[in-house]
Amino acid sequence: MTQITRRTLLAGAVATGAVMATGATAQTNDTSALPELGGKAIFITGAATGFGRLGAELYARLGAKVFATMRNMGRSEATELRELATRDRLDITVLELDVTHDGQVTEAVREAERLAGGALDVVINNAGIGISGPVEVQDMEATRLAFDTNVYGPHRVARAALPAMRARRSGYIIPISSQLGRVIAPFSGHYSPTKFALEAMNEAMAYELVPHGIDVTIIQPGGYPTNVWRNRNLYTGALRQRIEEEYAAAYPQVIARMGEEDGSGRSADPMDVPREIARLIAMPAGTRPVRVPVHPGPKPQVPINEVSARVQQEWLGQSPAVGPMIRAVHD
Repeated sequence: MTQITRRTLLAGAVATGAVMATGATAQTNDTSALPELGGKAIFITGAATGFGRLGAELYARLGAKVFATMRNMGRSEATELRELATRDRLDITVLELDVTHDGQVTEAVREAERLAGGALDVVINNAGIGISGPVEVQDMEATRLAFDTNVYGPHRVARAALPAMRARRSGYIIPISSQLGRVIAPFSGHYSPTKFALEAMNEAMAYELVPHGIDVTIIQPGGYPTNVWRNRNLYTGALRQRIEEEYAAAYPQVIARMGEEDGSGRSADPMDVPREIARLIAMPAGTRPVRVPVHPGPKPQVPINEVSARVQQEWLGQSPAVGPMIRAVHD
């Protein structure tokens, strides 16, 4: 049986003509209430669609030098973004990057640094996937893919970019997490486990990078009408075909719905996320929050964020060794 990978699944999605809604893209033209980002070199993973694509255009319209990365440079989204940059004279460079591929990560970051003339100012770890269903039915193929994309991928990219940032003693890492990086919804597969890991990894880096002058802010979006639902159905549908009967028999109703979610009923503006990121980038270094929930509706993760911050300060904030780093992040 042919192995299902990010490349094979998403190549099929591109062939079906799945592209971002033009209405969402058009909203990036309104930058009147947002700060200028001139001089900033911003590196984005997963910039073909969704928050990454919207952000690439918005930050460029605000004056930034943007490196928009995506898998498969032959895809229509890469061509469309290049054409947009040429037509509107935006400083956007499209680079090939699969976050699960060590060599591509290193090559893309080094090329962006070369073109930027030094360290990147901002890295937005936006690429991510979801594969729904009970945890028990997630086979090792799905499990490895989820963790490799959502956890190891951002780690690869951060490790590639941080040495130059540390040498310059400035930089900003922005991972895109989720409400489900703090709150657990059953039957979401490894989505919450990977986002919990992403949050923990980046909070640790937020403390560790304080002496190096580098900030970390974890973005926690709620549900938005982006391609994440269609992409998740592709991965989930592939998993559904592989589920062995001994597992499938335990969750018949759940498995019958796997791969059929469409994100309907979600009407929030996806531009909320890149707009908030633009404001954060413009903030003075050392003043940015470690977590920012983004959604016009309920934000169930907020009390969890508050309790976590308080426990960190009460437990470790007075430590002679790490207390100053803990307080710098949470104060």
